[in-house]
Amino acid sequence: MTSIAKHTQIEQDLRTKIQDGTYPPQTLIPREVDLMATYQVSRPTVRQAIQTLVEQGLLEKRKRRGTMVKQAKIAQAFTQVIEGYDAEMADKGLQPQTKVLLFKTEPATAEVASKLQLSVTAVVYKLVRLRYANGQPVVLLTSYLPTDGLDLATVDFTTVSLYDTLTQQQAAVERVRRRLDVLKADETTADLLNVAVDEPLFYFHTQGLTAQGTPVEYSIAKYRGDLNYFMMDLQR
Repeated sequence: MTSIAKHTQIEQDLRTKIQDGTYPPQTLIPREVDLMATYQVSRPTVRQAIQTLVEQGLLEKRKRRGTMVKQAKIAQAFTQVIEGYDAEMADKGLQPQTKVLLFKTEPATAEVASKLQLSVTAVVYKLVRLRYANGQPVVLLTSYLPTDGLDLATVDFTTVSLYDTLTQQQAAVERVRRRLDVLKADETTADLLNVAVDEPLFYFHTQGLTAQGTPVEYSIAKYRGDLNYFMMDLQR
């Protein structure tokens, strides 16, 4: 007879099933009552095993939903380099995907006009994209670009990189200014990113500049806090 405690045996078995993909990321594990039947143990024993895996960052309890397998966090390096999202995800061995939610022209708001150094009456492109990694929504990105000097009307941004397109149109982004805030997800953003309302999000404002210092992009990116962390390499 094994001397390993029952809750430890269950914990180890659940961990193995998480690691081998039996329970994939962002899916619910069986209910407590089902685990009780599977392992022939009491509810406290099941709860102890689950709580250990929650504390280890493998599981997450979701109110009114159950216990979910957590997605491993993605190390975002764009705080150090200027690189398109698809290229960065591919470098990490992840499958990128982009869904264009909105692409149109509209009058610039005061904020957008200021960031792009345009008059308030200027017309800009507005591009809203939901970006995925391995099928999971990672970031909701809204980009504003000047219409003057850029021809983006026929570009399919589901498959084409914005930064590559700007380079082809002699408006390459060579330098960026970024500001980071943290905010809570509203109902719309939570639905798109598949997180709970009020879940914390990383909120980046990015101003993209050409080599001459001309702003050609102003973007607002909302990154899931549970799926992303950001690398910064500083040297004195």
